[in-house]
Amino acid sequence: MFAGAYVAAAVGGGEQTVLLTSAALLIVVTAANAFGVTISGRMQLVLSTLLVALLLTAVAASAPHAHAGNLHPFAPHGWFAVIPAAALLVWSFAGWEAITHLAGEFKHPSRDLPLASSIAVVVVGALYLAVALASTLVLGPSAGNSAAPLAELLVVGIGGNVRVLAAAAAILLTLGTMNAYFAGAAKLGAALGRDGALPAWLAAGSLAGDVPRRSLSVIGLLAALSMVVVAVAGVGPKPLVLMTTGSFVTVYALGCAAALRLLPRGTAAHRCAQCALVCVVALCVATGWFLLWPLAMSGCALLYLHVNSRRRARAAALRCDVS
Repeated sequence: MFAGAYVAAAVGGGEQTVLLTSAALLIVVTAANAFGVTISGRMQLVLSTLLVALLLTAVAASAPHAHAGNLHPFAPHGWFAVIPAAALLVWSFAGWEAITHLAGEFKHPSRDLPLASSIAVVVVGALYLAVALASTLVLGPSAGNSAAPLAELLVVGIGGNVRVLAAAAAILLTLGTMNAYFAGAAKLGAALGRDGALPAWLAAGSLAGDVPRRSLSVIGLLAALSMVVVAVAGVGPKPLVLMTTGSFVTVYALGCAAALRLLPRGTAAHRCAQCALVCVVALCVATGWFLLWPLAMSGCALLYLHVNSRRRARAAALRCDVS
């Protein structure tokens, strides 16, 4: 939907363009992952390279138009406004956990995953800070009201109508993000089906190298259904982002709690987990009632596991009686 807003800003068409762009992205990503992680991985590398180049161009081209005066007043809404803003911005930085579902596809996951994550933290962090700083210094207060700030940076830096270029950047970013999530979620769905946490029909493709097309098709259908609901209800981006943030921070809170229990006490890793848990709990509080969504989903998951385990127990008892 964000990518659709950039495309609509470039070519017009309003909400219709937004929805058509969203549908096109959904189809492309689903189709790419249907060919397996090798094809989608190569597409990811190309998309990431193009995106980084475009972001650096926007920052460098607009830098001469920066004004330090745009930093004043600093924190115009007060320091407490940082808390709800942080809850909203978690959506922008979250997603590191998605790649873990593809660990089985790596030749050396114990080496490659930490290395890739470390490099990504540095690269992505630098890019986010650069774009945020450029947006603030160049665009000033209007940056917060712009639906396509990257396009504004390119207009200021390069001149002329470069909204099409900004729309291309938004599409690259969105395709890359969706591609990673669809690949990881499809593999996760197949693994959950294999382990009995979801229907066994989804288990096809759970082995390393296999393509989880059944799980992928379910994800694609659910995404399409969600898009239809959003279009009909006319829901804006903020509640959608906060619902997603609520899901992220719930996963992170559980992960940090597990780390506190599993990691050796007194180690640096254990102390990092303690600090992370405090931060995540603060984000949970800032997310507010949007936490009800992941809590409801968690309740449904636990109920499914309970019903499924009782069904298996009855089936096992029946087999024993027959034998």
